[in-house]
Amino acid sequence: MTWEPELEELARRRALVHELGGAERVARQHATGRRTVRERIDALLDDGSWRETGELAGVATYGEDGELQTLQPANMVVGQGAIRSRPVVVQGDDFTVRGGAADAAIWQKMVWAERAAHDLRKPLVRLVDGTGGGGSVKTLTSMGFSYVPPLPGFDLAVDNLSRVPVVAAALGPCAGLGAARVVLSHFSVIVDKLAQLFVAGPPVVAWAMNETPDKEELGGARAQTRAGAVDNLAKSEEDAFAQLQRFLSYLPSSVFEAPPIVAATDRADRREDELLSIVPRDERKTYKMRRILELLFDHGSVFEIGARHGRSTITGLARLDGRPVGVLASDPLHYGGGLTADAAEKFARFVDLCDQFHLPVVNLVDQPGFVVGTAGERSGTMRRGARALCAVRQAQVPWCSVLVRKCYGIAGAGHGDGARLNLRYAWPSGNWGSLPISGGLEAAFKRDLAEAEDPVALRAQIEATLQAVMSPFRTAEKFSVEHIIDPRDTRALLCDWAAQAHVIVGQDLMSGGAQRSHGYRP
Repeated sequence: MTWEPELEELARRRALVHELGGAERVARQHATGRRTVRERIDALLDDGSWRETGELAGVATYGEDGELQTLQPANMVVGQGAIRSRPVVVQGDDFTVRGGAADAAIWQKMVWAERAAHDLRKPLVRLVDGTGGGGSVKTLTSMGFSYVPPLPGFDLAVDNLSRVPVVAAALGPCAGLGAARVVLSHFSVIVDKLAQLFVAGPPVVAWAMNETPDKEELGGARAQTRAGAVDNLAKSEEDAFAQLQRFLSYLPSSVFEAPPIVAATDRADRREDELLSIVPRDERKTYKMRRILELLFDHGSVFEIGARHGRSTITGLARLDGRPVGVLASDPLHYGGGLTADAAEKFARFVDLCDQFHLPVVNLVDQPGFVVGTAGERSGTMRRGARALCAVRQAQVPWCSVLVRKCYGIAGAGHGDGARLNLRYAWPSGNWGSLPISGGLEAAFKRDLAEAEDPVALRAQIEATLQAVMSPFRTAEKFSVEHIIDPRDTRALLCDWAAQAHVIVGQDLMSGGAQRSHGYRP
């Protein structure tokens, strides 16, 4: 006697489960240009690394003889695997089974994945396609009753944000809890034209709001990345997976570890002559901050996050001599680099991410201040800007600022934390103060200009006097800025700093400083 019959039954059930929602629905999924959940997992993970949990969970029917007749799998696949040889936990929605809506087994599997990531201290990857655990009114007919809405596993989902990296990809129409699972993450990506994200889909919106948008108009990828609900746009599923993989490569597997250092592929002492002229002498002219990032950080290492949202601030990850760092930068191509409400919110969230996972921060500053005007006031710029300043003050990771050009007002003051070592290097192009001369001059000398016989000549005279006082060298004389440097030396200085910063991060972890006093909120 052996257990061979049971193994044959196991094989039969596994074969049924791997049929997903059936050939017709799989074909329909492929016809939309989307992979099935198992194809996605194969594309995301290292070959041969996948180990599934709860593979046989689903809804079965039995004959009068007690023999299995059908087995509809649960519409979420969960398990463990590896990305670039590092272990991860994966949740993947199966849209071919009831469009990803809830069934008898899905919520337990979802909670298991959250628990596994939490307890095993492994990054969590969510591949979301559908309501992803949300409800369907069809369920009421089979249940025979309704219920007060629960959020199964929400406590774990929130706790995980302060414990392990959580990433999500929107790979189809994501509504309700599916949409929430995308945004409850440290990094999210959505596939252009194939995926949408919304609180509720077009039929519900038509009934509730008397609007008739299609899925793209309501929650298309371009709209949601511009709104900041999702971080990055992907051209395809392959691009989405590559972005998830790359984001995770900069972060530790949990807050109990230091960020991973890779072998250096770029000279730490590389000097770029282009930096001598990249900032125009005329402060009214702009330049490309992203080009400065390319010149300063390891070649090909800059990975931008949220480029379509809060566009006056650039946020991303990069490496200095193989060491991962967080990157903040002003973008003078948008509002002159000024801090808008959206940019401030993006800024604060990114600082919290770096602080949570021990990524030292480099801040490249060209900050003219908060964006003024009626639109700025109506968007709550000061409230959100204050939150960004609080994020800088609360951050405990090593921090270094490079004052590239402007640094004005309260927003400029938030370039670093003055309550600790405020390490900063200024370029000769730097200028700073409580207000820029333009605008500030008119306010301060309003009466003099109004009474002058030649207000144009008087204004030019006052401006020349102020410009002399504004010289960064005068600031250095008073030790109000510590270093004025040749821009070409910036990379070498930052690489030296990054080496020291990662030593400090390691010492902090050794002394028990793994989790911050404040948790992470998306």
